[in-house]
Amino acid sequence: MENAQLIVEPSGKLSGTVELIGAKNAVLVIMASLILTTGKSKLTNVPYSHDVLQMIKLLESLGADIFFDVHERVLEVDTTDLNRWHVCPEIMKKMRASILVMGPLLARFAKANIALPGGCLIGARPIDLHLKNFKKMGAEIIQDRDSFSVTLRTLASGTYVLEYPSVGATENILMASVLAPGQTKVVNAALEPEVMDLICVLSKMGAKIKTIAPATIIVEGVTELRPVEHAIMPDRLEAGALLLAAAITGGEINMPQARADTMDVFLLKLQEMGHHIQVGENQQGIMLRATQEPQAVSFKTGPYPGFPTDLQAPMMALQTVAQGTSVIEETVFENRMLHVRELQKMGAYIQVQASKAMVTGVDELFGTSVIASDIRGSCALVLAGLVANGATVMTGVAHFKRAYDHLEQKLAFLGASIKLVGEDASPVMHSYRTKQRREEMRS
Repeated sequence: MENAQLIVEPSGKLSGTVELIGAKNAVLVIMASLILTTGKSKLTNVPYSHDVLQMIKLLESLGADIFFDVHERVLEVDTTDLNRWHVCPEIMKKMRASILVMGPLLARFAKANIALPGGCLIGARPIDLHLKNFKKMGAEIIQDRDSFSVTLRTLASGTYVLEYPSVGATENILMASVLAPGQTKVVNAALEPEVMDLICVLSKMGAKIKTIAPATIIVEGVTELRPVEHAIMPDRLEAGALLLAAAITGGEINMPQARADTMDVFLLKLQEMGHHIQVGENQQGIMLRATQEPQAVSFKTGPYPGFPTDLQAPMMALQTVAQGTSVIEETVFENRMLHVRELQKMGAYIQVQASKAMVTGVDELFGTSVIASDIRGSCALVLAGLVANGATVMTGVAHFKRAYDHLEQKLAFLGASIKLVGEDASPVMHSYRTKQRREEMRS
């Protein structure tokens, strides 16, 4: 999608009811966890995104047979013939989540050959917490430039303390430990909703896992795990983007599938701005009616249940046209303000000092050419474009497509003036079948 562009023009008040697709940050790790099983698993509500397609290629390269019905969003993965533990560096470099196969490969084969993962340019995102704890679990790690060869004799259980509640490290240790004999305890673990969805899947497989306050996961190792069927949880980050789209345009939106109890602090900040939020029974379903006089709010990102770092950039776009001044502090990733420069090109008044941004609302933004440098920054630029005077032309669309399943179409359904143009802008959606592809390649 190198030549693709998203063109966003001034839009009226967005309004309507939309459904949510499965969470990117849940489905990728759940796909990786299927390495722990032998047989056919079925996942539903799977987003049709570039990162999902990359994870399919990764699993396929390890020997899995895959069928992805992109129309029904159903993914079937058969790991019966999965027999390899070397991950292609080219696949690793295209997405951060590729590192999540390390734990399952060690649990299944006691070895893994991987490269440093890639992804968005939002910071160093070191994998040292993964490697430190795998060493404690008995792994021998040999590094050669940007690749790792990891082997172990016996997967050791024990207590593993994380210096920081890293989502990826928590998930990797968790997946490695479910087949380790004895009890494993992960202290200062991340307990994001997506991690809990993984725990739900592992429990369906037959794993014995429980969480205890304040942030500890306890695993009793089992000898084998079975294939599963599971519906991926709704994407709270897509929900956040859609809520912000309605808010910034002064509109209304209803999302019956959204889980309010996974978005507490974010929803609180929207309410503090003056937006009306209505939550359904048992925290199921969110409806927003935007205020016409939004007030700026300050916030600081942090691990769950704090304000999500993945909604920092989109929320900043909303603050650029609010009344007053917002102070935004990013505490999770040190380089997650690349979108600021692009918003400034649109007329936003933002001052950045270290990890803090001071945003003073302006009366008007202006459409111009902007470049998306990461997934969530791309969303921020699209949101700003909805209310900018003139057309906003965004390149770097590949970042937008990595995480969002045709979000531009949902925005258009709500009334946004937005279109995707250029090379591969409207790919033919087709079902994906590993065996069929292999037969075509042979012929």
